[in-house]
Amino acid sequence: MSNPAPASKIVTAAVLIIGNEILSGRTKDANLPYLAVELDKIGVRLMEARVVADIGERIVEAVNALRHRYDYVFTTGGIGPTHDDITAENIAKAFGVPLLRHPEAVRILARQYKDPRDLNEARLRMANVPEGGVLIDNPVSAAPGFRIGNVLVMAGVPSIMQAMFQGVKHSLVGGAPVRSRTVSTNLPEGKIAQGLSALQDKHSDIEIGSYPFYRLGKFGVSLVLRGVELGAVDRTADELKAMLIELGGEILDDANG
Repeated sequence: MSNPAPASKIVTAAVLIIGNEILSGRTKDANLPYLAVELDKIGVRLMEARVVADIGERIVEAVNALRHRYDYVFTTGGIGPTHDDITAENIAKAFGVPLLRHPEAVRILARQYKDPRDLNEARLRMANVPEGGVLIDNPVSAAPGFRIGNVLVMAGVPSIMQAMFQGVKHSLVGGAPVRSRTVSTNLPEGKIAQGLSALQDKHSDIEIGSYPFYRLGKFGVSLVLRGVELGAVDRTADELKAMLIELGGEILDDANG
């Protein structure tokens, strides 16, 4: 469990995905959807996601933009032993601190690679951490991630990233959990757009998203309502359903979550 923030506090986060392999399409990212779901569970609202190449200045630019805007930044990728794993050094540049070889990280790697000949300089690069960084445990392959300020730096391999996140989740301070309700109708977006806009203006504390679908040869729209207060979400959903019926539509589905 995360530590709760005051009930009125909205805690925000961004995800920064680092790696040429994502941008080339050779690797399909699985970390963003995982983090979105897990953060939502603990009351941290994911507000932005970026993908950047293995270019130092782009990483520095993105980290500094995101860490000043959101409560948390989660980076994935670029902390391995090869020449293109440049995340740690550029996180250090973003914070304006030196990159140091972390003694505890070296000990962790030494336990993993019991033959000293296997713990070569390339692998020791995975022990380089910005000054002031705190290690994030890696129970899968040993090489740790780290946290500095509000930036949490994790591996790109999904199984490793997930294990790292589960290890730090308890330390995150979450805000009010987001409640959601989904109402689906057979009406097209064009017919409901005006009424939906008016409903959104009336209930500015509720986020209303419209997602068209095509199922079994028929078009329709799923309308997702999200807010921190369940009663307000439900009241808005009831108004929405009344509007859809008045416009001649059918309610195909109405579900929480």
